[in-house]
Amino acid sequence: MKLDLFNKQWIDIVFEGRNKAYGAYELRQENSKTSVRALIIGALVFGLAVSAPLIISLIPDMSKEEVNMDQKIVTVKLPPKELPKDLPPPPPPPPKVDQVKFVKPVVAKTEEIVEEPPKIVEIKEKKIGAETIKGDPDAPLSIEPVGKGPSEVVGEDNTIYNTAGIEVKPDFPGGMAKFYSYIQRTFQPVEDENFPGGRVFVSFVVEKDGSLTDIKIIRDAGYGTGKEAERVLRKCPKWVPGEQNGKKVRVLYSLPIVFPKSE
Repeated sequence: MKLDLFNKQWIDIVFEGRNKAYGAYELRQENSKTSVRALIIGALVFGLAVSAPLIISLIPDMSKEEVNMDQKIVTVKLPPKELPKDLPPPPPPPPKVDQVKFVKPVVAKTEEIVEEPPKIVEIKEKKIGAETIKGDPDAPLSIEPVGKGPSEVVGEDNTIYNTAGIEVKPDFPGGMAKFYSYIQRTFQPVEDENFPGGRVFVSFVVEKDGSLTDIKIIRDAGYGTGKEAERVLRKCPKWVPGEQNGKKVRVLYSLPIVFPKSE
C-alpha cells in the first residue's frame, strides 16, 4: 500500500491504538488547513511589504502644501499724504464780544500822534485786545482747555513692611524691657514638672493703630506654651506703629518669648 502524506489515512495509522483525544491528533488533522492558511497570510504580508513604497509614493504630500500656505505677510507702508504748503492759517473765529485795540499811552507832540487811544465810552462792555475786532453775538462761547491733573487717586498703603527696611520700627510703649516685663506678669507658668523650659518664637503684624494681628507661632516649646504665648499677645496693649515716608504703616514683627523651667 502506497502512503500518501497529504492524505489523512497515515494519521490514523500513526495514532492507531493510541489516545486520539490527545491534542496532537487534532493538530495533525488540521495541519494541511493550517499550512494553507499560513501560506496565504504570508503571501499577503509579503505582497503588502513589497508594494508599501509604491502605495506611499502615490499618497500626496500634505506637508508641502502646508508649507506653501504658510506665507509671510509683508506690511507695505504707504507714503504720507502730502499737504499743500504755504497755506495761511485759518483766521480765528470772531469773539462773542466786540474787541477794542489797546493803544499804549505815550508822551508825544500833537503832530506826532498817529493813533489816539480809545475813549472810555468805546471800551465799555467790550474786550481789550491787540487789535480792533467786530464781535459776533451769535458766535459760540469758546473755553480754552485746562491742564490735566493726576487721574489716579492714591489709595491707602496696606503693604506689610519688614523691620529690616523700615524707617521707624514699631515699638512697645516704654521699650522692649517693658514688653518682656508685661509678658512675665501676664503668662501662666507651665504646671507640668517635667517641662524643661524653652523659647517660643512668634510673629505678628503691628497695625497702623498699634494693635497686633495675624499672630503666628513659628516654633513651639511644647506643654501648651504656644497657646499661652498667643493668648498673652492677644491681650497685649497697643504698640507704637512703624512709619515709612512720614506715614504710619503695617509692619511684620518677630521675637522669642522665654518660658522658664517648672519648679
